[in-house]
Amino acid sequence: MRKKLSVFLAILMLISIMVPSAFAEEGKSDDIAILYTNDVHTYVDQPLSYDVLKNIKSNLEEQYEHVLLVDGGDHAQGTAFGSMDKGEHIIQLMNAAGYDVATLGNHEFDYGMEGCKNLIEWAEYPYIDCNFYEEKDGVRGENVLDSYKIFDFGDEKVAIVGVLTPESFTKSTPAYFQDENGNYIYGISGGKDGAALYADVQKAIDDAKAEGATIVIGLGHMGVDPSSEPWTSTSTIKNVSGLDAFIDGHSHTEVESQTVEDKDGNPVILTQTGSYMDNIGLMLIHEDGTIETDLITTEPITEPDLDENGEVKKDKHGNDMTKVVGYNLVSDLYNGEYAADEEVKALKDSWIDEVQGELGTVVGSTPLTFDNFDGETRLVRSQETNTGDFCADALYYTFDNMDLDVDVAVMNGGGVRNKAITGDISYLTCKSIHTFGNVACLQTVTGQQILDALEWGARVAGTGEECGGFLQVSGLTYQIDPEKPDTTQKDEKGVWVGAPTDGYRVHDVKVYNKETDGWDDLDLNAEYNLAGYNYTLRDLGDGFNMFDGAVNVLDYVMEDYMVLANYIQAFPDGVVDAANSPLTAKYPGLTSDYSTVNGSGRIVMAANTAEEPAEPAESAAPAPAEPTEPAAEESSSNTGVIIAIVIVILAVCVVVAVVVKKKKAGKTDENEK
Repeated sequence: MRKKLSVFLAILMLISIMVPSAFAEEGKSDDIAILYTNDVHTYVDQPLSYDVLKNIKSNLEEQYEHVLLVDGGDHAQGTAFGSMDKGEHIIQLMNAAGYDVATLGNHEFDYGMEGCKNLIEWAEYPYIDCNFYEEKDGVRGENVLDSYKIFDFGDEKVAIVGVLTPESFTKSTPAYFQDENGNYIYGISGGKDGAALYADVQKAIDDAKAEGATIVIGLGHMGVDPSSEPWTSTSTIKNVSGLDAFIDGHSHTEVESQTVEDKDGNPVILTQTGSYMDNIGLMLIHEDGTIETDLITTEPITEPDLDENGEVKKDKHGNDMTKVVGYNLVSDLYNGEYAADEEVKALKDSWIDEVQGELGTVVGSTPLTFDNFDGETRLVRSQETNTGDFCADALYYTFDNMDLDVDVAVMNGGGVRNKAITGDISYLTCKSIHTFGNVACLQTVTGQQILDALEWGARVAGTGEECGGFLQVSGLTYQIDPEKPDTTQKDEKGVWVGAPTDGYRVHDVKVYNKETDGWDDLDLNAEYNLAGYNYTLRDLGDGFNMFDGAVNVLDYVMEDYMVLANYIQAFPDGVVDAANSPLTAKYPGLTSDYSTVNGSGRIVMAANTAEEPAEPAESAAPAPAEPTEPAAEESSSNTGVIIAIVIVILAVCVVVAVVVKKKKAGKTDENEK
């Protein structure tokens, strides 16, 4: 009897332990929660970082049965916190934060293909991409990574499909995808019309569904910039079927939720967090199939900033000053408090301290403000900035100081990353400007190659910040006609293959002459020594392929941030002021005035007034003769009337000619059909 009673009590105790646990599990929601990030770019010292992200994930796991954490690429490069060890500590932080899956971004290739493979090996989560493959002799081989990852969540099987932008060829470094002979050994499907990309995404969707997936989420590094067409997330969604949602990256765009119809007319939710972990995305997939998304952000908590006497400090305008003492999380879908996971925070803080200790040495200072931004718009990618001038001048100075004959220096705007800088400048500050670790080189090129490079860099100038290849310059000035359409020629990978087919947007290019201290017109047939970084001059970065055949004068001279540091240290007492550049001291005509963020006028947006008018079409009426100088006021008035009448007649003739031409074209089209 006692034995039976003991067994009964043991069973009763076991049930008493299990029941609360079962009830606790039952208390969780069966909705699926997906946290997502993109384009963090190693900004680990922000209010939102991996330690806060880990805490949010842990809290969600207490509320939801099924929680995922995913990343849309560009997480291993961007600041010294990534470049100092080529992303290893960033991957450690992502491991600690609990990522479940990620896709590659174009900047995951910035440490070379071996560096990218290291990131994949260090990660405790899988990387996925359906359109990244091995290649030999132009023939596609096996995919480098799995196309998708399926998560079994009770009655639902969620497939995450990875997609990599074909712009990775030019927005990283094409040479990384080639062997030593320049043959491509890796491919990323895209196609000029996007068909190859869409086919790979569709295949991944279909394969995932054949494997039992009931929900399919795209995880892409694609973006929504028009310049990325036809490889954007929106175009991809429109040309495939079967996606339920798409988590995007690449364009640094804040998209809380946008509905895009797929090719069958079904709605797909598109979302993207922006960049630098300014936001953390949260997607809830409810049991009824509806999807909600939200961007979790921070709101600072402030209090009066007091001096040693307990009085509120005043700014230069006499306003009360405040200081940030904490943060609140702002979200419609998440109600947790701002807090950090202690283990992840310790790992993060130790890495920040180590990097700042190594790079914190001050090399100079400036009373000026060096910037590239107007709000969140990256000006340096579409116009001249003082930081862009400074970076190009630093390259020019580097080779000139080595007693090498340098004529021109160019700096791609996408390689200039800093926001506002003033006061002390350290190596770390220089690293915040140049984050990629590129190296300086000098080549002998032709004037034609320089013109083609300027044109390629200016192909979308005046329309936004989409082009990282916009060229900041030293030893050279040029103008851009923003109204003239871009007709530069490129291949399906986005690499330059030829000059514009309908005239250059770039005009009035002048090169500084050290001997005369003046400015000469660019001679297309002459040779010039061009300074730049390997990314642009050697490795086809941003698609700069026009330097093929250039003669290397000196290669791999110095890392980019050291180029800046050495230039700063050459200023009197290391103080960078408006007009005290060592270049200006040596070459007075080579003005280096960094006093305004918009630069000193090396690059001007202006119509090409010297351009010859196009030949009139055969169907157009001949141009009127130049009117003679009127003999008197009365004849001048009559002449004006006559000219006005002639212009009206000409306009009518042109309209009639166009209409006739269109009718003929219409008949031709009907015949062709």
